[in-house]
Amino acid sequence: MSKKKYPVTPAIRMLRQFNADFETYEYEYKEKGGTSQSASELGVDEYRVIKTLIFTSEKELLCVLMHGNMEVSVKKLATHLNLKHVSAADENKALNATGYRFGGTSPFGLKKQLPIYAEKSIFSLDKIFINGGKQGFLIEIEPNLLKKILNVQEINVAISK
Repeated sequence: MSKKKYPVTPAIRMLRQFNADFETYEYEYKEKGGTSQSASELGVDEYRVIKTLIFTSEKELLCVLMHGNMEVSVKKLATHLNLKHVSAADENKALNATGYRFGGTSPFGLKKQLPIYAEKSIFSLDKIFINGGKQGFLIEIEPNLLKKILNVQEINVAISK
């Protein structure tokens, strides 16, 4: 029986370190396709495709995990974190902190340690699809691995698109 080949990214290395159970999925990446494109290509509900977003505040960069078909309320996020202002990080800042390009950002194997927050409802799902550290590459995992491996903090900042 031959093993499926897939990219070995910093995210995959970290998951292997923790002996995490995961499945890999590659798809044709399209610029600005987002989670709707990846969900469509894999034939899964976009709600189960979790995007990894990098934000900046007056204090630091931070990572937020959100359902693909939802948006982050930056106002709620700032309030929750007792910050005055939170906004999406620019691509260069995000790349320097994570080591990943937009469209390929994974919360696993980040270059620099960032606080990681996840929308609370993600943990009610049995399995999620999240970026594996490369554009066009998702992994399917149990959401509790986010807490086990990443020390994720739950938040409630989702708003409908």
